[in-house]
Amino acid sequence: MLAKLTGVMMLMVASIVFLYYSIWTLFMPFVDDGHPLHDLFLPRVWAVRIPVILILVGIAVVGSFLSVVMIRSGRKKAAKAKAAAGQGKKKN
Repeated sequence: MLAKLTGVMMLMVASIVFLYYSIWTLFMPFVDDGHPLHDLFLPRVWAVRIPVILILVGIAVVGSFLSVVMIRSGRKKAAKAKAAAGQGKKKN
């Protein structure tokens, strides 16, 4: 039940963010600059900056994760190779 509720909440938040961003980028350029509706939205320049920042942060997180996984994998392979070399010397 908790998973279903969490999923519904995530869907609602995503829908609200999508609707807000769509109105901000598609509808607000046609509204006069002095209109009070502009008080609800950031300046238009942030409509580009926010997605760019999110993409850069996402790429950094994915790259960091892949780096950590590759480093750990290399360490495991090196430890296995060292153990196998040690086993070979003991048998001879």
